[in-house]
Amino acid sequence: MRALVVDHSEAGPVRFADVDEPVPSTGEALVEVRHICLNFGELNYVEQWPAGAVHGHDAAGIVVRAASDGSGPPEGTRVAVGMAPHAWAERVAVGTASLGTVPEGVDLADAAALGIAGVTALRVLRTRSLLARDVLITGASGGVGHFAVQLAALAGARVTALVGSPERGAGLRELGADRVLTDLPDLPDPADLPDPADRTDPADPAGAGDRFDLVLDTVGGPLLARAWSSLAEGGTIHLVGYSSGQETTFPPGALFGFGEPRSVATYGDMTPTSGELTDLLGLMAAGRLRAPVGLRGDWQGVDDAVQALFARKVHGKIVLDVA
Repeated sequence: MRALVVDHSEAGPVRFADVDEPVPSTGEALVEVRHICLNFGELNYVEQWPAGAVHGHDAAGIVVRAASDGSGPPEGTRVAVGMAPHAWAERVAVGTASLGTVPEGVDLADAAALGIAGVTALRVLRTRSLLARDVLITGASGGVGHFAVQLAALAGARVTALVGSPERGAGLRELGADRVLTDLPDLPDPADLPDPADRTDPADPAGAGDRFDLVLDTVGGPLLARAWSSLAEGGTIHLVGYSSGQETTFPPGALFGFGEPRSVATYGDMTPTSGELTDLLGLMAAGRLRAPVGLRGDWQGVDDAVQALFARKVHGKIVLDVA
């Protein structure tokens, strides 16, 4: 069968190859793949995977052989594959804990876009109550960002979307963002603020400017240090990516402060995704969540799609049809 495999040469990061048919284990279903979804991380850091291995984690298709242990969906079920290895192939053996059943009315191509991006956004935003909270989402024009804006708004948060340019902010307000910014303002340190009794600015009655209870950061680099300075007491920054590829340097004293502790949380959760996929697909079926597919094409054009992804020409996800 045909598959996209890891290519460490200059022609990479992936290439087509003929590979052996997958042999499902007891708890795996065999899925005929109809659509695959590209992710920046797995392509930009391809050296982390062995050359020649079938690549990719996100896809959608049809179960052609149910798991022999009786778990998971039966033959003929439309499914989304999330965070499962070796998914960019004509067929893939998938643990049933990494499958979500796609409801009627949800396009399989849209379901393929969920995977890493949708599950990541959902898991981070579930770490605390968001009702009437201020949430900052950096890199909001990307796949994780598009899902996070929608999910945070559904949870009742006041959502600020940070993007690299006004053009990349297009459509984010319609998805639920209260504000779309291209930069973070410089804020004073809380210790330097005047006494609360003296704060009389009607535009900023707290005297503290914009401070966020939760930051979902996909960018890293210098922006991370600036986001830290915008974090409210008791707030958390969740690191889910580092697309800038730059180092983060905190100014002297930036990590010292009084009041309720602030924190930075890492993210590398690759645990089974079936529950989150089911929840996300349910929101899609109810018309409450949209798949951020910014580019749709045939997987024969994967090289052009990868270049568009690296050049930041795509807002949202890239979904390719498997012929």
